[in-house]
Amino acid sequence: MKDVYILAVESSCDETSMAIVKNGREVISLVINTQMDTHALYGGVVPEIASRMHTEVITLVLDETLKKANMKMEDISAIAVTYKPGLTGSLIVGIECAKTLALIYNKPLIGVNHLIGHIYANNLEDKMEFPLLALIVSGGHTELVIMNNDYEFKKLGETLDDAIGEAYDKVARVLGLKYPGGPNVEKLALNGNYSYNLPKPVMDNTYNFSYSGLKSAIINLVHNAKQRNEEIRKEDLAKSFQIVAIDELVRKVEKAFKETNIKRLVVAGGVSANKYLKEEMQKLCHKYQAKLLIPRLLYCTDNAAMIGAAAYPLYLKKEFSDFKLNASSEGSLL
Repeated sequence: MKDVYILAVESSCDETSMAIVKNGREVISLVINTQMDTHALYGGVVPEIASRMHTEVITLVLDETLKKANMKMEDISAIAVTYKPGLTGSLIVGIECAKTLALIYNKPLIGVNHLIGHIYANNLEDKMEFPLLALIVSGGHTELVIMNNDYEFKKLGETLDDAIGEAYDKVARVLGLKYPGGPNVEKLALNGNYSYNLPKPVMDNTYNFSYSGLKSAIINLVHNAKQRNEEIRKEDLAKSFQIVAIDELVRKVEKAFKETNIKRLVVAGGVSANKYLKEEMQKLCHKYQAKLLIPRLLYCTDNAAMIGAAAYPLYLKKEFSDFKLNASSEGSLL
């Protein structure tokens, strides 16, 4: 079979990224242009600035991606692009770029769900085998699903309110930490002790998650301490939050191991870069003799290589998009 080279575009938030992925598994080139330093000045991503910055650099990113691969557009088999979920203005920049390339060079266009991209990032490291459990943990989503095959998803549970990544970012702001919040909370927690009594998230028998109560408890705790002029032990609060937040993920995955008897777990999304999460999932998988897949740091955060990997099964099935493809800020796996 002829090799398939997919040029992938990712612009769902504050990274302008392109990659060329061979046969869904091999990254030929990857370029990530981050806006992190700019948005750090504002304490978080500013959508209008993000979309403008995507527009400024996207052609430069394309040129660099092709140059690193020593390839031309004529060598490309298809164009893939993230179309949901994400910031609408940012997504539109990537989509219009992908549509233009597909039109000019007469290439198939493949729209990819960003969350599915995070799952398929694991295929770049070690081929995914089915059935498997997939835990998606990011700034906007916390979901647990079963995959019985490529693009066959059965949702077990999802967040009822805030995602775990959103909770990390809110805790970071309350503690006065710089953007990006999640990694800075993790660093702070390394030097802390589990000493604050925080409420457990959804203590029910479902697979659903909830982090708004935990987030609100920390906001109230810090506010009340300030009112009383009491000192907050930031390291301890970060450690206490992280243990409670991740323990809930472990508890739900353990329930799934017991009830489904599936012996494979992939963890996907930006929060999968968290070392404590990795350690706890490794312990859990060892306990149940399950195989764990978590991408290396480069593929945990937003990148176009994961979009190219997720586009490959769609290419094989000829599930192409037309030029009506549009951006959507909302969306889950299903």
